[in-house]
Amino acid sequence: MSRLREQPTTAGRARRWWTARRRDQLAGYLFITPQILGTALFVIAPLVMVAWYSLHEWNVLAGSFEFVGDANYRQLLDDPGLPGVLAATGVFSLGLVVLNLSLALWLAIMLNRRFAGTTVFRTVFFSPVVVSLVAWTIVWGFLLQNDGGINGLLSVIGVDGPNWLRGEATAMGAVVVVQVFKNVGLNMVLFLAALQGVPRELYEAASIDGASPWRQFRRITVPLISPTILLTSIITIVGSLQVFAQIDVLTQGGPGTSTTVLVYYLYQQAFDFHHFGYGSTLAMLLFVIVLVLTIIQWRMRRRWVFHEN
Repeated sequence: MSRLREQPTTAGRARRWWTARRRDQLAGYLFITPQILGTALFVIAPLVMVAWYSLHEWNVLAGSFEFVGDANYRQLLDDPGLPGVLAATGVFSLGLVVLNLSLALWLAIMLNRRFAGTTVFRTVFFSPVVVSLVAWTIVWGFLLQNDGGINGLLSVIGVDGPNWLRGEATAMGAVVVVQVFKNVGLNMVLFLAALQGVPRELYEAASIDGASPWRQFRRITVPLISPTILLTSIITIVGSLQVFAQIDVLTQGGPGTSTTVLVYYLYQQAFDFHHFGYGSTLAMLLFVIVLVLTIIQWRMRRRWVFHEN
């Protein structure tokens, strides 16, 4: 009798423990397990390995792997070329972010007016996003040569164009413009989706109250699409700090070091000069810069992002 009573009691306890809430939690954990495993294997583990390599001097050619402690980080502080690299990185990132976001928002506003041929214009501006990055950069490399297509068009109107990729005053600007045209379509689509979610009634009410288009833009458009502005700014800033292929194909960091950004400098140290330990240290510096900028943007969102304040 005691055994017969114990079995229903145990089964009842199991049923009470295995509630609908716990089943939902298990289902949720199962759904996010692939993402957790992917993040652990391809993000966290490589980051830990890079941090470990930064404490060593690794010479692949000689087959040596020597622990040097903080020597690479001290070399980072004493590197005479690093300030110029950081300055070039800052100029590139600032130019890219300002031009990309401004042009993308302007294009989205124009396309949101629903004039004839809107679909064609959307396709034209978005198509570079899906084009191979290397192919896009190679084509622009030919166009920006001294005798390339850009200077050919300028010569038609009597203007003698410079050697865009070999002049210190024009190389950085040329690289920024190439990157802006490559990715502006993605931010344009995001802004366009946000603009289409703004109620038309707000603009009609503002017009009745006598608000100018600029005031409507500042008081209605910008606050309501501010979450999208935050998203695109984070994506664009992080992307600008990771640029490599454009620099490698167009300028190879030149002329001089005027377009040597941090990622390209990292590549040079690790794979051209075989300083893998110091290259890993530069990678850690890049990680810290990206992390700090992302945290700053995320913290400041409460001050200007609608629904967050």
